Amino acid sequence: MPPRPKPPARRLQQLHAELAEVGFALPGTINIAMNRCGKQNCACHHDPPRLHGPYITWTRKVAGKTVTRKLSAEQLERYRPWFDNDRRLRALVKEIEALSLEALDAAEDRTGTPPSGHA
Repeated sequence: MPPRPKPPARRLQQLHAELAEVGFALPGTINIAMNRCGKQNCACHHDPPRLHGPYITWTRKVAGKTVTRKLSAEQLERYRPWFDNDRRLRALVKEIEALSLEALDAAEDRTGTPPSGHA
């Protein structure tokens, strides 16, 4: 028998506790590229190739504009937990939104009026 889902109010409390544990969060995308150059005699064109890089960039939106910043490998490792925190934060918010929609649907089905306040 599959486990019973937790009541929305209890899960919401758990999500609030998890949100409180999230530290610094950096939004955006990390890209790691290895490239070939245009010089035909370069080792990047040999077999096997020794590509240039890694070139690490962090891209995000600031005031509606794309901003890209180069990172060193050390910076990437130092701030990786912050990028992970951003993904976790977004997942928690999505789950809270889904629970809120469930609660709205349940409240509307039972009473026909919108719920007041929050659980």
